[in-house]
Amino acid sequence: MMSYQCFNLDIQNSIAHLRLNRPDAMNTMQPVFFRELSTILSELQQSGKARVLVLSSTGKHFCAGMSLDVFTSGGFRIDDSTAAGRASLAMVVQDMHRCINQLEELRMPVIAAIQGGCIGGGVDLICATDIRLGSSDSFFCIQEINIGMTADLGTLQRLPKLIPEGIVHEMAYTGRRLAAQRAQQCGLLNEVFETQEQMLAAAMEMAAEIAAKPPVAIWGSKQAIHYARDHATHDALQQMAWLQAGIWQSSNLMEAFMAKQQKRPTNFPDLPPLQYFADSDYPLK
Repeated sequence: MMSYQCFNLDIQNSIAHLRLNRPDAMNTMQPVFFRELSTILSELQQSGKARVLVLSSTGKHFCAGMSLDVFTSGGFRIDDSTAAGRASLAMVVQDMHRCINQLEELRMPVIAAIQGGCIGGGVDLICATDIRLGSSDSFFCIQEINIGMTADLGTLQRLPKLIPEGIVHEMAYTGRRLAAQRAQQCGLLNEVFETQEQMLAAAMEMAAEIAAKPPVAIWGSKQAIHYARDHATHDALQQMAWLQAGIWQSSNLMEAFMAKQQKRPTNFPDLPPLQYFADSDYPLK
């Protein structure tokens, strides 16, 4: 178990479990939250030790969104009195985008297990995950409109690709809550469970099932789904042909067949650690 100010991270049996862990503050988001999340996701991406990530939370609510005291107590000030100050805000927003984009770009699937309120920035967060499970008391709210601003960290870009656009308009314009049952009906949640404990058990069971599959094929599937979401069918099919040519591994097929025949668990290799060029210790000459 690795503890941070805002999170706990545990990796067992190729499953990473990342918990938001500031229940007394309703797991609100502030600069430390983004800094730690970016660090954790970078390490998971680079190491290859985990094959799936479960994102859950603690306390009554999954995440109450951005901590407004960041903007009101002098911790962070936005200068909206000049064009240059407002233009600088774009860079701040894009920096937060990069953190949430990391969640979507992981080499592994991400399962979100959501209890209670998923509000404001919490919605931005879960929209970047692959699979969403909810407890019966979970609800979703584009809270930004209720405090006089437009949601800006990905909800308005990702949510229309997950649920009907009309429901997104309703949420974005009214700030109404989308309850768990309706969230499942419109496709935001894969499944709703009576309790948080049941939901988390189901998330871990699903994660174990995913972790037993060949990681490179899972990664390829995630790449193909995301590309098809954002491109025309013909373009996505062309990309699929090149993707398959790059990730095809006959030994994985043989292992799947043999494991089934021998009635044993599969044994697929982990993804290799990433080696970034900028991190090389090659000596300067």
